[in-house]
This record gives sequence, structure tokens and C-alpha cells, in this order.
Amino acid sequence: MASVFDVAKYILERCGDMTSMKLQKLVYYSQAWSLVWDEEILFDAPIEAWANGPVVRELYEAHKGLFKINQNTISEGNSSNLTQIQKDTIHEVLEFYGDKTAQWLSDLAHMEKPWKETRERAGLGDGAKGTAIIQLSDMHEYYSGI
Repeated sequence: MASVFDVAKYILERCGDMTSMKLQKLVYYSQAWSLVWDEEILFDAPIEAWANGPVVRELYEAHKGLFKINQNTISEGNSSNLTQIQKDTIHEVLEFYGDKTAQWLSDLAHMEKPWKETRERAGLGDGAKGTAIIQLSDMHEYYSGI
């Protein structure tokens, strides 16, 4: 199985420099659509419902404190660990979401059930810090329906 770092490397190789927030959202949507289109988990790191949207803590720790990042910022990961099917899925995600801003992607995630319901179940109000994990089953159910 690919790691979240393999996915992040591939995204950064394809898109170039971006904000760390945008990378987090693109990783999230790559996982979501892999669950739907490929019926496979893309990476096994948990995704948390943070105040600014979905975040993979493991990836966050690698870019913590950095606003803009590129493929050289994150030392871990190798995009060649991804299968062609995984690359195709990520490519489709980038085709749809890649030109959006980090804030647009964050706002979108805030309107969608997986992030919203995870935060509600955890009792987290707007802007509250929290580490509740977004369940893959919630992601699959929601994104399968749209």
C-alpha cells in the first residue's frame, strides 16, 4: 500500500509549489475518490477533522510551520510506489480540484458530511481544535452518492 507521503510527492511533482493547506485537501480528496472509484484505500494514515478541514497529521508533521511547499520539502515518499491506477485516480482529482485555492477546498470540505459529521460527533464547534478521525466508511458513503 502506498503511504500518504507517496501520494503527497506525486501531487507535488505534478502540480509544483503549493500551500501546505492545499496539499492536505488534495490528499484528502485523493483518498475519498480512491475509495469510490477504485474501492481501495489509497493510504492508511488517518485523516483528522481539524478546524480548517481534513488533515493527515503524519503529513502535517513533515511540513509543520511551512506555508508553501514543494516536492523537495518533504523528504519521505516516492511516487513510484503508486500503481498506475492510483496515479490515474490522483490525476483525475487534480484535474477537478487542482486549480482551486486552498481556501476554496477547505470551504468545500466544511460543507460536506464526512468532515461536518465527524466534528459534530466529537462535539467540536466552529473553529474548535480537535483530532477526531474521519471514518473511511463515512467518506465512501458520502462521495459514492455524489
